Amino acid sequence: MRAVVCREIGGPDLLAIEDVAEPVAGPGQVLVEVRACSVNFPDLLMIQNLYQFKPELPFIPGSEVAGVVHAVGDGVDRFSPGDRVLGSSLFVGGLAELAALSADTTVAVPDDVSFEDAAGLLYAYGTSQYALKDRARLRPGETLLVLGAAGGVGLAAVEIGVLMGARVIAAASTDEKLELCRAHGAAETINYSREDLKARVRELTGGAGADVVYDPVGGPYSEPALRSTAWEGRFLVIGFAAGDIPRMPLNLALLRGCSIVGVFWGSFVGREPQRHRANVSELVEWWRRQSLRPHTSASYPLERSASAFADLAERRVMGKVVVVP
Repeated sequence: MRAVVCREIGGPDLLAIEDVAEPVAGPGQVLVEVRACSVNFPDLLMIQNLYQFKPELPFIPGSEVAGVVHAVGDGVDRFSPGDRVLGSSLFVGGLAELAALSADTTVAVPDDVSFEDAAGLLYAYGTSQYALKDRARLRPGETLLVLGAAGGVGLAAVEIGVLMGARVIAAASTDEKLELCRAHGAAETINYSREDLKARVRELTGGAGADVVYDPVGGPYSEPALRSTAWEGRFLVIGFAAGDIPRMPLNLALLRGCSIVGVFWGSFVGREPQRHRANVSELVEWWRRQSLRPHTSASYPLERSASAFADLAERRVMGKVVVVP
């Protein structure tokens, strides 16, 4: 089968399309014909050896896939060949014509949900749903500040925050990105490339601050965002797309009486597969009711997978990018 292969650490230009051996469905696994694979920021970090999970070389990047079941392994009775599914190949193996997924964390895809949409469901919407619903316990009427709000997880957080009844303030680096956020329900926007983040949040909240801060960016924006958190607010640590892990002054948590909450969705999926499946079922239902409107910036054939990675690296992506083998 054809697959994208990373043989040396570096940028997207080092990725190559190769013929490799087909995976098999082991015990508890389903083998899926990949119809779409989303490319996410952790995938970009992995090919640069900058992610917390560091696969051995060579490896096939990508893990968030949607497709059709080709075969099932021993002990799998929830799926049969021909079923439409979405799932994760656990960090690697997705950018290929076939991928082996754990049946425990694989979910059926309704006929009226496209494979390209389904491939963007797990990481972005799954992370944001778990963060806002399970970790922050966001309540109707609260104010949610989303950093990196036009990215994959950021735009998902905007949509889910609105769906949960929050007033959403979207923060991003360009007016074009903020226009997309408003189209997806953001009540207010902040261009932090030319506006003071902390001052604008205080202005927009009447000095109270944001009840929940969703931060997938890190770098120079985390501390002013933490300083913008309301009394007994929740600051969600999602990731570090800016590249730098900030060193936060912990006295801010004391002074603001707020909580700094870690969100590791991948670990949650592995530790609590039943809750994960219930969450994904809820997401699919929201999607079918058109309460969520995924935005895909671009779709690439397998041969142009490196372009999807380059778009992420150059911050050109709004919403998601997917590869269609």
